[in-house]
Amino acid sequence: MPAWRACGHASPRLAMLPLRADFSRPLQLPRPPRPPARTLVFFPGSTLGNFTDDDAVALLAAMAATIGDHGCALVGIDLIKDAAVIEAAYNDAAGVTAAFTLNLLARLNRELGADFDLSGFAHRARYVAARERVETSLVSLREQRVHLAGQVFGFARDEAIHVEYSHKYRDERFAALARRAGLEVAGGWGGSAEGFRLRLLRRPAR
Repeated sequence: MPAWRACGHASPRLAMLPLRADFSRPLQLPRPPRPPARTLVFFPGSTLGNFTDDDAVALLAAMAATIGDHGCALVGIDLIKDAAVIEAAYNDAAGVTAAFTLNLLARLNRELGADFDLSGFAHRARYVAARERVETSLVSLREQRVHLAGQVFGFARDEAIHVEYSHKYRDERFAALARRAGLEVAGGWGGSAEGFRLRLLRRPAR
């Protein structure tokens, strides 16, 4: 079933308008050419998984405020799968993810005048099954000192800088987060075969 129909739209006529804003806060939507029957927020990918549970609930609550009583949110989530498959995705053989992570230090050097030696740090991503998430870090390969914003930071060998979380979800856990945000799962697409899902959320009927 198309998302617009699952959300209760009578027809597939849609208006898409650009908006530049902080997506973690309720959005002030631009005025469309005609009054909308409903609002649909589309949040693809798996960015939600980069938030802690409390912050993910806050983000979903912001979506709930944006869509109002009759709208819907279509949200992408990455699913729990074999740990080896997950870790391979975050430690790809081509080193693309490692280069992406190390670029954080390059930006600190370029934009804030730091003096990180990128060759002195290594990308590390591990799936922690007990927390159902990938924990990504930059690990110091030796004892070293770094200057940043007029301060000196010392790193021991194997000391890690936390970079991000990437949570993986079960349907039950995601539904529980949605309920905390005042939403319910109304439908969805995808599954274990694809490794990800799109879930349609709406406010519960009163």
